[in-house]
Amino acid sequence: MSHRIDDVMKLCCELSANQQIRTTVKGSGKGAAAAGGLAFAGGLVGGPLGIAVGGAVGGLLGCWLTSGQFKPLPQVIMELSPREQQKLYDELMAVLGDIQWTDVAQLAALVMGNATLKQQLTATLLGYITKELQAEVHYVD
Repeated sequence: MSHRIDDVMKLCCELSANQQIRTTVKGSGKGAAAAGGLAFAGGLVGGPLGIAVGGAVGGLLGCWLTSGQFKPLPQVIMELSPREQQKLYDELMAVLGDIQWTDVAQLAALVMGNATLKQQLTATLLGYITKELQAEVHYVD
């Protein structure tokens, strides 16, 4: 059964890589709070010029605080704990139903050849990521 979970996780990676999906891990609000907070403090201390300086310093601080939190979805999937992978697997198997496959290549071919199934699996994957991991999903242009 373990290889089936691995196959489904690799399928998820392929689905999300094809659509260039990235996630923002919870906590990006820290960056916004740093920028806004320092702009406010700068405004109190230095007036209009203080707002500009505080906003610039806060933006840099926010960038530093959130660095590394924007990840490609395949990376997020492969970093899931075994328990989280099992839960995602269970949700995806509810969509896959009784589809049989021998390896990840065959599973990918079956899914990629069926637009409806591909869409349902992607929606389930994104729902899991937003609900369980509390991450925001972004499509790379």
